[in-house]
Amino acid sequence: MKTIDTNPVQTSKRWHIGLWVAQGLLAAMFLMAGATKLMSGSAELVAMGMGWAENAPFLLIKFIGLAEVAGALGLILPAATRIMPHLTKWAAGGLCVVMVLASGVHISRGEFEVVPVNAILFALAALVVWGRTNKAPIAPRG
Repeated sequence: MKTIDTNPVQTSKRWHIGLWVAQGLLAAMFLMAGATKLMSGSAELVAMGMGWAENAPFLLIKFIGLAEVAGALGLILPAATRIMPHLTKWAAGGLCVVMVLASGVHISRGEFEVVPVNAILFALAALVVWGRTNKAPIAPRG
């Protein structure tokens, strides 16, 4: 018979590791997506398959890219340095908002095939918010 490990320290460590994996995956994804938006023009983004960029204002595209890069950095740096680690939850929450808005744009354009990706990224970011609040918070440097 298999026993279930109920050691709260071990459980918290598992959550901590799992949340770091989720944060790393999200950060990599949003850093790449944001950098692409910051470094590319509308025509290049459309050629890459981002049809929504065709009629989007230039500054909106750059703002979205900046928000994604800032969110990616916010997922890692405050938690890793333990300087204001609560900002990691705020960064993840901000990325949740970005994914809700992105889903709305894709749905309004009839791009339903992209919405599951938005939903998965939203779920991972929401997991980070919840996990860093309830299961494995990171204490600030003391």
